[in-house]
Amino acid sequence: MIQGTGSGAGKSVIVAGICRIFRDMGIKVAPFKAQNMALNSFITKEGGEIGRAQAFQAEAAGIEPFNDINPILLKATGESGCQVILNGKVYGNMTAIDYYAFKDTAWKAVTSAYDKLSQNYDVIVIEGAGSPAEINLQKEEIVNMSVARYTGAPVILVGDIDKGGVFASFYGTIGLLDGDADYIKAFIVNKFRGDIGILRPGLRMIENKTGRPVIGVINYFGDLGLHEEDAIPIERLIPKRRDEPFKAIKIVVLRLRYIANFTDFDPFMYEPGVELKYSLREEDINNADLIIIPGSKNTVSDLLFLRQNGIEECVKLAVNKGIPLIGICGGYQMLGKKIFDPYNIESSEKEVEGMGFLDIVTSIEKTKTTYQVEAELINGSKLFNVVQDSSNDGFKNLKGYEIHMGVTTGDIGLFRLYRYQNTGLRAQSTENPPSPPFNKGELGGFEVLDGSMKGNVWGIYIHGLFDNDSFRTALLNSLRYRKGLPPIKGTINYFELKENAIDKWADVLRSSVDICFILRLLDMEYCKEHLIRGI
Repeated sequence: MIQGTGSGAGKSVIVAGICRIFRDMGIKVAPFKAQNMALNSFITKEGGEIGRAQAFQAEAAGIEPFNDINPILLKATGESGCQVILNGKVYGNMTAIDYYAFKDTAWKAVTSAYDKLSQNYDVIVIEGAGSPAEINLQKEEIVNMSVARYTGAPVILVGDIDKGGVFASFYGTIGLLDGDADYIKAFIVNKFRGDIGILRPGLRMIENKTGRPVIGVINYFGDLGLHEEDAIPIERLIPKRRDEPFKAIKIVVLRLRYIANFTDFDPFMYEPGVELKYSLREEDINNADLIIIPGSKNTVSDLLFLRQNGIEECVKLAVNKGIPLIGICGGYQMLGKKIFDPYNIESSEKEVEGMGFLDIVTSIEKTKTTYQVEAELINGSKLFNVVQDSSNDGFKNLKGYEIHMGVTTGDIGLFRLYRYQNTGLRAQSTENPPSPPFNKGELGGFEVLDGSMKGNVWGIYIHGLFDNDSFRTALLNSLRYRKGLPPIKGTINYFELKENAIDKWADVLRSSVDICFILRLLDMEYCKEHLIRGI
C-alpha cells in the first residue's frame, strides 16, 4: 500500500509506476483505491464511473479498468457536499455528516471489491488518500489504515520534499498513528531537487528516529505528462517563458472552479506545435486560436461564475472575432440557450440562461448517463471548414465515454454515437434506447445522435475525443488552415506516447526506489524467484 504524508505527495503516479514494473516482471497486478475524491473520472465497459487515476493505473498494469478497482468515488458538487458513486453507480448527494452515517455501507462495498480483486490477481497495489494521520478522521476513514488493517498490506509512506517539512511529516505521521504505525515499513522522498549528499544525513537520522528506512529518493522531473488525479499540474499553469520556442497554435482551456476531466486535453501536450494553457485571463482568451470550455461537476455554478466575472463576455467577443469555441460535456451545456435544473441538483436556480451560442437546451436530471461510446462525425468538412480526404475515415470509429447528468435537446446531430451496453451493470440514462434497438458487437448497445454546431462554435458530450489521433490532427490542421499555415505532416500516436511516458516513469522508479525491498515485503515464492534472477 502506498500512502502519503498529504495530498499531492505523488501516490497516484507511484502506484502506476509500480504496477508497470510488476507487469513487466510477469506478475498479475491490479491497482486499488477504496475511496477517491476527484472530479476526473472514467467510464468502464460495465458502464460504471471510477476515478480517472485508477483507470490510468489499470492501463499501467496492462488490464482493462473496471469498477472494483475504485468502489467509492466522491465528486464535490459545492463547498459542503458531494455526489457519492458506489460501485460505479450514483448513490446520491451527501454532506460530510450524511456520508459518515453512510460509512458502514461504503465499507462493505470496499471490502467486497477488494475480496473479488484478491481472488483474481497475484498482487494488488493499494493507494491511500490524503494523510493517514488526520487524527479527527482516524475512526471514520475507510481508505487508509482501515484498508491496511483489513488487507494486511505493508505500507510505504511517500512525502513531497518540494513542499518542505518532509522529515517532520514522516516523523509526525508515525507518532500520530499509534499502533497503526507498525504497518508503515519504509519511506519514499518524492520531488527532490539539489545535492543528494546534503540530504543523506537526514535520511540516516529519520531511519534512526523511526526505525524505518528511506528506500527511495525520486528527483523532481516537473510535468511528466502522466494523468493527474484531481488537480491540474502547477507546471501547466505557469506563464510561458520568453525563451521557450514559438508554437504556432495556442489552445486555451477555461480554468473552471469545478473543472472535471481536464485530462481530456492531455493529448495536445504531445503536439510539438501546440501551446496548451488553462486560463481565465482576457489576454489569453483574446489571443487563442481555439477556446475550450471543459467539463464541470457544477455546470450552473461555473457558468454563473464566468458571467459574473466578465469572462463570458470576453469569450463572446473572441467568438465574434472568429476564434473557434468548443464545449465538452458541461461546457457543451453552457453553450446552449438555457439550462434547467428542476430538482435543484446543481444550484438553487430552476432555470439559467446559457451563453446562447447553440440552439439547444439542457435539463439536469436525477440519473446519470454513463457509457463507453464509439462515435462518427457526420459532416467533417462542415466541422473543420476544410475538406479532408473523401473517405472521411478519420472521423469514424472515434472512441470515448459519456458522463453527464443533463439531457440536451434541440439542434442535435453533429455526431452519431453508439453506446455500448454491458449485460452486467447497465449505464444509467434518462433516455430510452430507440426502437428497434441497434445492436453492434458482443457488448450490445444502441445508437443516438449527439453534439451541435453553429458557426464557429460546437460542442459534444464525449470525453476522450481528442485521444483519437486522426480527429485531433484534423482539428489542428483546421486551425493551421485558418492561419495560413501548412498542415501537419504525419500524426502523433497518443497511445504509444502515453505508454512510453509510463515506461520512462517506471524506469525512474527502478533507478530511484529499492524495488527488491518491496518484493521482500510481499514474501511470495515467485517474487523470490524474480529476486534471484534480478529485476
